[in-house]
Amino acid sequence: MATVNIPPKYKPSEKEAFMNPVMLEYFRQKLENWRQEIMTDSAETLLSLQEGGMQEPDIADRASRETDRSVELRTRDRQRKLVAKIDAALSRIEEGSYGHCEETGEPIGIKRLEARPVATLSIEAQEMHERQERTHRDT
Repeated sequence: MATVNIPPKYKPSEKEAFMNPVMLEYFRQKLENWRQEIMTDSAETLLSLQEGGMQEPDIADRASRETDRSVELRTRDRQRKLVAKIDAALSRIEEGSYGHCEETGEPIGIKRLEARPVATLSIEAQEMHERQERTHRDT
């Protein structure tokens, strides 16, 4: 992919060609920055978990600390899954399929991608998917 410069204060809009080179580079950078933030947070958390042994003499303090560790580990697991989604979105940018619904092939929409850059379904396809899940869950 050729290097594309993003104009200062650029925001994708519905008025420009969908997934033009500037827009693709904007989302690529957004995803890579998000990924880097998560990786930095994970490294800091790992360091604090390694440093913090079970030094608390009080059983209530120890239980509280263990609960905090458990919550932190669940959060890290969710973030690990999010990194996988970010990596998949970056792959879609490279393949040229980023920004298009995997079910309909239609554009996902700029506002949705701004809010959730790892989205793989249009709002309509996502809503249909959720309705089907509720139907199957209720039977």
